[in-house]
Amino acid sequence: MPSNPQTLLSKLEALLFIYGEPMEVRKLAKILGVKEFEVSEGLELLEKELQREERGLALVQDKGKAQLVTKPAFAKLLEDITKQEFSEMLTPAALETLSIIAYAGPISRADIEFIRGVNSSFIMRTLLMRGLVERSVDPKRSNTYIYSTSFELLRHLGLTKNSDLPDYSKYKELVAHMHEELVQKEAVQQSPVVPADATVLESGQAPAPEEPPADENPNPTQ
Repeated sequence: MPSNPQTLLSKLEALLFIYGEPMEVRKLAKILGVKEFEVSEGLELLEKELQREERGLALVQDKGKAQLVTKPAFAKLLEDITKQEFSEMLTPAALETLSIIAYAGPISRADIEFIRGVNSSFIMRTLLMRGLVERSVDPKRSNTYIYSTSFELLRHLGLTKNSDLPDYSKYKELVAHMHEELVQKEAVQQSPVVPADATVLESGQAPAPEEPPADENPNPTQ
């Protein structure tokens, strides 16, 4: 284990909580910059920590993946909350999430949470139960779901398609820009670190030094 296993435990708990779905050990290791065996040991510590009576979550591990779930003892409580949420008007947070899906969908939950900045698992489940959004497998990533508005929602709003929403193009472009930021951030996290002197030409020679741009003066007078 690393010098501070408690810090690793806390990071694992935070990542699993915000992700909300089963997460591969190797992905956790890559994000945290540690070895897979360190993640496995950290998960074992987290599992023991969550077994304490005063904790409301539990850790499930299977086939190289881990996920945070609620303890079975609280199933009735959560069922009552879900029923209450289903029977009441949509909360501001649910409306916010629904708007993001309407303007940006199909969209993954990771992108939704990147935009909102908070875990959206419960809200997404509520919207699915109400029939306001639909979920399908992402054709680009088979282990990820994407969400879009349902025909029922469009019918309720009196629309024939999402593009009929007010300022649709404006907000669609804004969300696309935010998605690019997320993709770039993930690429930086997953790209291997290459030593500065590791780049060579196919001939085996070192690359030539870069020339300054044409509009730069190599001999400034000021």
